[in-house]
Amino acid sequence: MNPEKIYLTQTDTTVGFLSQNKKRLNELKNRPLNKPVLREVDSLKTLRKFVRVPKKFRKRVRRAEKTTFIYPNSESFRVVKDKNHLEFLKKFSWMYSTSANLHAKKFDEKWAKSVADVVVENKNGLFEGEASKIYKISKSKIKKIRG
Repeated sequence: MNPEKIYLTQTDTTVGFLSQNKKRLNELKNRPLNKPVLREVDSLKTLRKFVRVPKKFRKRVRRAEKTTFIYPNSESFRVVKDKNHLEFLKKFSWMYSTSANLHAKKFDEKWAKSVADVVVENKNGLFEGEASKIYKISKSKIKKIRG
């Protein structure tokens, strides 16, 4: 499996594009190339390679499900706990993740399958689910962004 390819798969929240190539994901969605992209990680151990979770919020991050956190370094991460999606993600340990639609548009399965390099479907197929909750955390404060 090539981490540079664009994978269309059902994530723990909704159907999404995943890759370790952030530039290709932003080009695919017609977004500015410098726009930040969420990273999904397969474990808290992998998360620690990228960010330091402020001590005050470690328990919250550890227990959170389907929740994205924007850290003090302005990078956003979600620790995946859904066993179906985790099975795929563990092959890479981390990947950039974005919803499988054009910027500010609804999900179109035909279009998404046509632009992805690889389509990964499980027995449940692909479906638009609820987006993750998003919280922005600083060293001492937490702010709800979405959810």
